[in-house]
Amino acid sequence: MWGALANLFRVETIRKKIIVTLGLLLAYRVGVQIPLPGVDYSRFFDVVTKQADSGMTQIVGLFNALSAGNFNAPVLFSLGILPYITSSIIFSLLVKVIPSLEALSKEGAAGQKKINQYSRLLTVPICLFQGLAICLATFKGLANEGVFVSWNFGTILMCVLGMTAGTVLLMWIGEQITAHGVGNGSSLLIMSGIVTDVPFAFKAILDRSRKDTSYIVTAAVLFLVYIGIIIAVVYMQKAQRRIPIQQAKLQKGRKMFGGARHYLPFKLNMANVMPVIFANAVITLPMTVVGAIAGSRDTFISSGGWWWIVLEVALIIVFSFFWTSLMFQPNEMANNLKEYGSFVPGIRPGKKTAEFLEYVMVRITLVGAFFLALVAVIPTLISRGLDVDMIVTRFLGGTGIIIVVGVVLDLVDQLNNSLLQRNYEGFMSAASSRRGSRR
Repeated sequence: MWGALANLFRVETIRKKIIVTLGLLLAYRVGVQIPLPGVDYSRFFDVVTKQADSGMTQIVGLFNALSAGNFNAPVLFSLGILPYITSSIIFSLLVKVIPSLEALSKEGAAGQKKINQYSRLLTVPICLFQGLAICLATFKGLANEGVFVSWNFGTILMCVLGMTAGTVLLMWIGEQITAHGVGNGSSLLIMSGIVTDVPFAFKAILDRSRKDTSYIVTAAVLFLVYIGIIIAVVYMQKAQRRIPIQQAKLQKGRKMFGGARHYLPFKLNMANVMPVIFANAVITLPMTVVGAIAGSRDTFISSGGWWWIVLEVALIIVFSFFWTSLMFQPNEMANNLKEYGSFVPGIRPGKKTAEFLEYVMVRITLVGAFFLALVAVIPTLISRGLDVDMIVTRFLGGTGIIIVVGVVLDLVDQLNNSLLQRNYEGFMSAASSRRGSRR
């Protein structure tokens, strides 16, 4: 493995991509430390430290695990890249329901480039709306604590414009990583925001272990559970249902063409992390509105309660089928197979093939949905069962671990392909170290 790592830096093009990626990620980390105009930053850290045990602010971090930002901190990248992701999701859904956008998406790279441009344009109004909402909902309370030098219309306007500019800059950084670096830029930004929380979680474990030595056993159990969950997530992310596809034979003169056999791979978790994100958004938004109207956060679906868990599991299963049904079109896939002279052995082409593909997809989606639901509720169950802080348990499941594992697997695959193209062994190959030592 160490030889393979050395090989990555021996190839000039790969080395440049890695340096560009690390440099842009460093720029992102600097951006989450830059305060917005009018912020008394020393006062802000004092207030956040006092509120660390309130449940709303578990750590004094300047990022959010789902957006590469932090809605509770008045910094340049407060919104993170979430508005751009929201815009991309909106257009992913619109492509499936608006014929003109669907036709545009089928034009290849040119059509996709235009859709991406529409996503960028929609990001700006989303930033303005979310920035104003955060100012009125979160920053106003910080202003009462003296975090802002003054709180007026000018301050709100500067904060909204500053957060919008930060998101646009972060969007550009992500695109530059995708174009000139390694991996998907947006995914790497989100992953870096998640893994940067890890030292705070270890600090919380060490601090509690010093106060209570019996907590060391709990920490060891948590570590073993964490390793087991990572292995399970990797297994489920890589799991596929391969449907055999037979190509029809065609005879021209004395030669026979076609007849090749290959597979149609269906991922077990085709929706990835989207159902978890949708489910949490649907639960959190009504609870926040009701809490704001009632003046209290205590509702019958309070975060971490049993009603919360049941509702979250149900919504994850529903959204798994919803997202898969949008992205997976069995009729279109069956027609494409028929058009190119391919068929599923034992299944008639056309309608019967579409019914078979839908039959298979429904069953593997159900398995993937239950797996997502289990991973999503693990942090809450462990926190309630073992009396562990959420700052620690949220790394044991939820969207964070799915995103991190997915991004790392994609990154390893890209590095593997880059090495194999240059006659090196794969990144995780046992022989790569021996080859690296001989070169």
